[in-house]
Amino acid sequence: MSDILDKLVEGNLRTTGRSVEVAAEVLASPASFGDLFAGLRSESPGVRMRAADAIEKITRVRPDLLEPYRGEILNDLTRIAQKEVRWHICQIIPRLNLFSDERKTAAAQLETYLEDKSRIVRTFALQALADLALTDLEAGDFALVTHTIAILEKQSVCGIPSVQSRSKKLLAKLREKSQKKM
Repeated sequence: MSDILDKLVEGNLRTTGRSVEVAAEVLASPASFGDLFAGLRSESPGVRMRAADAIEKITRVRPDLLEPYRGEILNDLTRIAQKEVRWHICQIIPRLNLFSDERKTAAAQLETYLEDKSRIVRTFALQALADLALTDLEAGDFALVTHTIAILEKQSVCGIPSVQSRSKKLLAKLREKSQKKM
């Protein structure tokens, strides 16, 4: 295990441990991003969760660091069942510079997250879907927007307050942006 991942071992699934420290370290030395990314495949759920947390923090500032891992994120990491990783994947995916077909693939995978037991995962999945739809809209493609609006309409009456609230906010935003583009 790398020095970076060793720093992510401590703690349980309710703590982010030293992920903020690791994020700062990797931002100062981006060449170590690959070592951190390897933590997403760790046998330890705590390391996976803290690696995902650090990657999410780093890519707020440096989304370009994700590009070499685009295929792996879309094809492998979205299949991780651990909720703490899933909600970070939801935050990370819209930061990728995706082609139209890749956005559709990502959206289809995120749509499966709407069945997750975790309300946080569901809420972040809705946000990611809306973000991808907005990217599609900017590219002049309305298919993902139309599909996402239908999903948000359904989720806005699902019976889970946090999911309903986020759905309604995203629905209003998508409708407003799509009307301006038409």
